[in-house]
Amino acid sequence: MARIVKSGLIQLSLAKTEGEGTIPEIMEAMLQKHIPYIDEAGRQGVQILCFQEIFNTPYFCPGQDAKWYASAETVPGPTTALMQGYAKKYNMVIVVPIYEKEQSGVYYNTAAVIDADGTYLGKYRKNHIPQTGGFWEKYFFKPGNLGYPVFQTKYAKVGVYICYDRHFPDGARCLGLNGAEIVFNPSATTVGQSQYLWKLEQPAHAVANGYFMGCINRVGTEKPWNLGKFYGTSYFVNPRGEILACASEDKDELLIAEFDLDLIDEVRGKWQFYRDRRPETYKEITEL
Repeated sequence: MARIVKSGLIQLSLAKTEGEGTIPEIMEAMLQKHIPYIDEAGRQGVQILCFQEIFNTPYFCPGQDAKWYASAETVPGPTTALMQGYAKKYNMVIVVPIYEKEQSGVYYNTAAVIDADGTYLGKYRKNHIPQTGGFWEKYFFKPGNLGYPVFQTKYAKVGVYICYDRHFPDGARCLGLNGAEIVFNPSATTVGQSQYLWKLEQPAHAVANGYFMGCINRVGTEKPWNLGKFYGTSYFVNPRGEILACASEDKDELLIAEFDLDLIDEVRGKWQFYRDRRPETYKEITEL
């Protein structure tokens, strides 16, 4: 029997930004903006839903202002608890990218994974942290320390790879080796940065590793940082590298696609990358 999964991605512009309220007010406005899209995903029968990178805040990393540390919270914590309720209500797996505070002075760029019955399954912490061209993330985030976990959800084995991670094929391969069937890449990326790579790297990961990917980007411009236009175009790609559905460049949107996980077996049965890989010859990768 076919293993059909209906998945959704939410790309949104800011509801409020710096100067339009306190940090808690900005976060609450962004959370409230997401809720109608979560409800719509539930009405349409979405089984796995993912939000954009640090979904309930601006992408504050073009600056280096310590006040944004206040937007971090524990994971699990209040926002994940709220999303556990929505997951249970709609029988929907939810991937929740959030700014995590482990303890005072220790912060991560994290995504929580919640199963369809509301169970918190665990989290992924972004492993590759940029410090370049307005993406001053090392000021805000420690590198992840949880490896490349894959979560057995009700509908599929789910992995997460966050934004800048996508430039590194090694972690993408680890997710495949760990059993991922769908990998979500919540992002915040702008015109003039890596836009030409947006639809190149992730289809390549999907092909090289034989899994589906859901790739999420936010939309609009964010003051006062004015890093550039976040160009949206969230999309799903299958293990053949074919884009199944793609969102607009400039609109708030819930993107939904249905796909058959049995395609993974079909593709891997033809392209035997896992059989033919030679890890014993790759030692220099970790030695250099």
